[in-house]
Amino acid sequence: MKRTLWLLAVGACLYNQAPAQSKKAAKPSPAQAAVAAGATNAAKAAVAPPAATARIKFTEFDLPNGLHVILHQDNSTPLVAVTMMYHVGSKNEQTTRTGFAHFFEHLLFEGSDNIARGDYMKIVKGNGGQLNANTSQDRTFYYEVMPSNKLELGLYLESERLLHAKIDQKGVETQREVVKEEKRQRIDNQPYGSIFTEVLKHAYTVSPYQWAPIGSLEHLNAATIDEFRQFYKDFYVPNNAILSIAGDIEPTQAKALVSKYFAEIPKGTKAIYRPTVKEPAQTKEVRDTIYDNITLPAVVQAYHIPAQGTPDSYAVEVLQTILAGGESSRMNKEIVDKQQKAVQSAAFPVANEDAGLFLTYSIANQGVNPADLEASVNTEIDRVKKELVTDAELTKVKNQIETNFVSQNARIFGIAENLANYKMYYGDANLINTEIDRYNKVTKEDLRRVANQYLRPENRVVLYYLPKAAEGKDTGKGK
Repeated sequence: MKRTLWLLAVGACLYNQAPAQSKKAAKPSPAQAAVAAGATNAAKAAVAPPAATARIKFTEFDLPNGLHVILHQDNSTPLVAVTMMYHVGSKNEQTTRTGFAHFFEHLLFEGSDNIARGDYMKIVKGNGGQLNANTSQDRTFYYEVMPSNKLELGLYLESERLLHAKIDQKGVETQREVVKEEKRQRIDNQPYGSIFTEVLKHAYTVSPYQWAPIGSLEHLNAATIDEFRQFYKDFYVPNNAILSIAGDIEPTQAKALVSKYFAEIPKGTKAIYRPTVKEPAQTKEVRDTIYDNITLPAVVQAYHIPAQGTPDSYAVEVLQTILAGGESSRMNKEIVDKQQKAVQSAAFPVANEDAGLFLTYSIANQGVNPADLEASVNTEIDRVKKELVTDAELTKVKNQIETNFVSQNARIFGIAENLANYKMYYGDANLINTEIDRYNKVTKEDLRRVANQYLRPENRVVLYYLPKAAEGKDTGKGK
């Protein structure tokens, strides 16, 4: 599927042309990448499994201030990725001040006490580098990819962001306007652009996952400069961050430079806020209709699933790839190609640190009643609940996932990000070498079991997206 819809909805921000992996909204799942890859990779994977790759070696250590550092040496190209991942996302926000994490993704490019406003990007680009940042519900991520002889510059820039970023009224006002424009372009005026936001709003009642990282513009407008500064003090501290460096480095030298620029930064003075509220089990289907500036209706379904990294999460991701992961998936072949009820039918696994969502959407063909389209979607879901998938399907998807697993680690930026993700979410950076084994252990019986356990009507949200012109008319809203 095209991942742009979802990435724009959660507010990934591009500051320069960047590696494709940079536009993630959460922990980089091989199954998520497999969904995005579509039929081309699926066809290749079905023919031959990917070749074995070398184990990714790395070293890691902690500074006295709590900053965790990961180093991966790869001298094959004269490039280095300097990345900083902060364990703060939209779920760490207060209910009356949503959008702060994403706002800071923008604000922390304003400069620092030693970097003039607007010069951050100029410095990186002027030294042959590229930079980017993105925010998810669970974390915020910044990076630079630069010539390896600019490693020290990259470390200096990230230490400035952490030590004394520029948080003043002018910067806040500037970035408020940037975020407003981003929301207008990528959500409000984007066909189906509000799907992610609407799904979260309907799927969660008490969990902070109920709002998307873009948050509320009203909350941002109401916030004071002191509130922004307090958010920075609370979450942008070394003991809430992972510095991951990959590329053409010499580890001893890199370690010395890390100490030079980061050891002096003081540790946070209070415990990091981690919400503990858990979403109660959903016991009744949630159904609603959203009227949007669209011409073709869409049917969206979202089922609650377990947190990423749990045993069932791997089976769920494999199942979702079989059902709707690209042009060779069941839903695409049956509903789009054979029945021609939809112009697109796809899925997007919303993998979270806490319980996530199994999300599918289908855009109806001209003249197709949404209720009829939903019936076809439900038929495919019922099939995997009753019948075992074929050996060929499971093999193809596992090969597809492994191909994308390898692709994510084919560039230094991907390695740096994945090492940080695995350490932050699971406490084990070495999963970069072993997580694929968890997918390979998934059986056909596992797929049928999780389908019956999680893909239940009472465990889902169903949204009909209809053209605004249809409001007030009988358009077949289903049951």
